[in-house]
Amino acid sequence: MKNRGLKSSYTVAYFKVHHSTCNEAKTTNVLNRKFLRDNPLEAIVTDLTYVRVWKKWNYVCFILDLFNREILGYSCGEHKDAVLVKKAFSRIKQPLTEVEIFHTDRGKEFDNQAIDELLTTFDINRSLSHKGCPFDNAVAESTYKSLKVEFVYQYTFETLQQLDLELFDYVNWWNHLRLHGTLGYETPVGYRNQRLAQRILDNELGCANASEAV
Repeated sequence: MKNRGLKSSYTVAYFKVHHSTCNEAKTTNVLNRKFLRDNPLEAIVTDLTYVRVWKKWNYVCFILDLFNREILGYSCGEHKDAVLVKKAFSRIKQPLTEVEIFHTDRGKEFDNQAIDELLTTFDINRSLSHKGCPFDNAVAESTYKSLKVEFVYQYTFETLQQLDLELFDYVNWWNHLRLHGTLGYETPVGYRNQRLAQRILDNELGCANASEAV
């Protein structure tokens, strides 16, 4: 090859986007890009991203709380469907009855009968991004960008079981150890605990002041 001036050519695996028909549901964008929220579970967001496992593309789903950017639920699997989303919901430890808004893009894996039944059961309002507008779900998009840089590009996943195990560690690191600029360089769990503790203290002081006034 050297004598003939030949060089080897290597292929690189790229994700092939599978275009589907646009979801024309009349559901509005209730969230309306209001990504800063005052209370836990006031608004949760989700999306899917792809990860290569051996020679196949698999998918990861995160469900995030806009209050503190905490990853409440997560899942990974071979198929981009409602089952993957419901699995992420099943890992949420907080009571789903306290969730007010569930925001996603218009993918069929989010807007379907199975997810409709879940949202109806827990009385959760649905919010959909406008067609072809990723900025309406910017927090989820940004989180997946971090996932790729901090996690996906650092590993080679041989099996789905390995991805699930490593993902568990990443979510734990994200929630308990990673500092977030949006949160004033606090961790999501630390931010939540401090804010809730401060509210309890404020309520106690308010009650004490009211008693003194009486």
